[in-house]
Amino acid sequence: MSDHEIIIDVKGLTKKYGEKTVVDDFDLQVPKGTVYGFLGPNGSGKTTTIRMVCGLLLPNEGSGTALGYDVVKESAEIKKRVGYMTQKFSLWEDLTIRENLEFVARMYQVENREEKVGEALDDLGLSARSHQLAGSLSGGWKQRLALAACMLHDPALLLLDEPTAGVDPKARREFWDTIHILADRGVTILVSTHYMDEAIQCDYIAYIAYGRKLIDAPSAELVDQVGIHTWRVEGKGLKALSRKLEKIEGVGDIARFGTALHITGTDKEKLRSSLEPYFDDPLLEWQERRPGLEEAFIHLMTGSEDNFQ
Repeated sequence: MSDHEIIIDVKGLTKKYGEKTVVDDFDLQVPKGTVYGFLGPNGSGKTTTIRMVCGLLLPNEGSGTALGYDVVKESAEIKKRVGYMTQKFSLWEDLTIRENLEFVARMYQVENREEKVGEALDDLGLSARSHQLAGSLSGGWKQRLALAACMLHDPALLLLDEPTAGVDPKARREFWDTIHILADRGVTILVSTHYMDEAIQCDYIAYIAYGRKLIDAPSAELVDQVGIHTWRVEGKGLKALSRKLEKIEGVGDIARFGTALHITGTDKEKLRSSLEPYFDDPLLEWQERRPGLEEAFIHLMTGSEDNFQ
């Protein structure tokens, strides 16, 4: 882990609903001022995990601290210091941007309320629209407003639940620029997402599938830790090729990426020797490539068991 101060340190967190284990024996350490991504498919337990880690949801088992407070016994203290941006826009659409922020500031009993609201409007580029009704905003502007509301009470920890769902690419880029500015100021940020291009924006990534952490590591090191190798092939007859390769030893996962197939395996030499008979096919173009997060995710998911089956 990093030499930075550890803001979150939890072990064995488990959440059950009836007989279903939604999160199973989860451990995590998060350094201060980092952006920590929780990557996984819908329903994998990302949001439940984040809520437990930050004292917003009590675990059935496990222990640990967040911001120096016990996640079980002192959850109320953690909540005071957390900003939480939900996936669905949850502010008041019949109020203006400014009125929404003023109302949230009163709820948090923010001191110097007028000054703080003004700063939030300026920081998120909302000043010129401050008298616009929230309900009339586009997805990107609603996202900015929601983030401004989260930051009014100067939280040390920010939780973002699928923050850019339904937002255009330009607004997503601007949003992530803002997130990194906040992290540089010392705010620790937890993000749940299933977008690979967002995951690479994070300093660390934890893969979660069916309530279990499969791996967590610095984003730059994660693929190497998974230990996979990938070949890309384009051309004609890819469906037939895929069916043939599925039966060959050394070939692990086969996934369609646009007009190409990505073939992945854990043994580099065995994978190459398995594919070599097809290299001379004039209808196919082969290229060895460095695997990405999506290939790593597919590989990890292949060996995961759905705990809701």
